[in-house]
Amino acid sequence: MTTLYVFCSAAPPVFDVLRVVRNAQARGWDVCLGLTPTAARWLAPQLPALEKATGRPVRSEYKMPGDPDVWPPADVILVAPVTFNTLNQWALGVTSTFVVGVVAEGIGKDVPIVAMPCANAAYVRHPQFGRSLETLREAGVNVLFGPGGFEPNRPGEGRPEAFPWSLALDAVDSVVSSAP
Repeated sequence: MTTLYVFCSAAPPVFDVLRVVRNAQARGWDVCLGLTPTAARWLAPQLPALEKATGRPVRSEYKMPGDPDVWPPADVILVAPVTFNTLNQWALGVTSTFVVGVVAEGIGKDVPIVAMPCANAAYVRHPQFGRSLETLREAGVNVLFGPGGFEPNRPGEGRPEAFPWSLALDAVDSVVSSAP
């Protein structure tokens, strides 16, 4: 079975991640779930169900040096929803969190990565956002933003139920099926 790491930041669509995990598993993926620290706090009541669904610990922190890894290596990584903060940290190489550290290293290991930002229109007007998208795309990350991906809402008008999770999973399938 092919291993998919699903990494989520703290944006409202994260509350639907159990359904996403199950959908990915229905597509044949062995799913490992990683969360930013804030996303882990938001999902604290769901963590037992998420661990049961994946059969593995949900990770939000680095392991101790020398400890064995509890996950198999990733064949592909999906980073969604990826917030303004996490996206910019990743593009800048600021690896202070487990999720950002793994995806930053994933670029260097040539692990296929799909990312779908979730940021409102005010955040995306910040000049660093566009630079970060460009940096990640130049590094080979398949960033689903704009037409055919996530399209930002005005501040305060989010529609987490409309987050295009299926597009993200389709992109993961496509990236892996087109890999050499």
